[in-house]
Amino acid sequence: MSEATDESAFGEGSGAADVLRGERNLRRYAYGVAGIVGFLAVWWAVAGTQPPYILPGPASVAETFVAELRSGAMVEALSQSVRHWAPGTVAGTVLGVALGLLMGWSPLADDAFTPVVRVLRPVPPIALIGFAIAWFGINHAGAAFIVAAGGFWINFYATYGGVENVSEELVEVARSLDVRSGPGLVRKVVLPAALPEILTGVRTGIGRCWMLVVAAELFGVPGIGQTIVRASNNLAVDVVIAYILVLSLMFLLVDSAFRSFQRRVLAWQ
Repeated sequence: MSEATDESAFGEGSGAADVLRGERNLRRYAYGVAGIVGFLAVWWAVAGTQPPYILPGPASVAETFVAELRSGAMVEALSQSVRHWAPGTVAGTVLGVALGLLMGWSPLADDAFTPVVRVLRPVPPIALIGFAIAWFGINHAGAAFIVAAGGFWINFYATYGGVENVSEELVEVARSLDVRSGPGLVRKVVLPAALPEILTGVRTGIGRCWMLVVAAELFGVPGIGQTIVRASNNLAVDVVIAYILVLSLMFLLVDSAFRSFQRRVLAWQ
């Protein structure tokens, strides 16, 4: 077979793969749309059997969502939540990954900190509200502390597990190539090998921190969570659902962006 024929065959194969991939993606999107339509249909049907203060219908929630958005209340609540979600997420991620690397790589650090980890791990972030008020006050710093506490453990265990799972043979090969220092091994071997699990932990932690926004605002810090709690107390279920949708949309936006970043970082795999 000639070289031109080989190139033609390769091009045809690549084109066929692209077509199959496109069909698969189209089918996935179609199923997703069908699932959303089905969910809305069930919601609408069930809401028709309940009073609005128990379960408002999709149309009512959509009207409330638009009204809150136009009034600026939704944008203000979201901006307030981001002011403690962002620093809390960053702090929890950095500290969790750092401690996971340290304990996963150093047996001495593992032995020293494992008892502390076992004592603190069962404590839910919401139980730390008293400390948040005492140490930071009723402000965004206190709420960021609650968010960071929740994100910390996910990132810690993902990183710790990723480092522990690094093949000893891989480390020995690196040492045979004169990569002998601890920091050098961590930077050139351990961190790249554990990166898939670390990034999975970061992605999970980002979503977890959005979930903790409501808990972080229970003690009076303004934001989406406080709006949800206030609306719940007033039986304004349409407002509750509208702001829950805001949390969901923000999670989808951030998660999609991070997935794109994750694919680029791990393109070498």
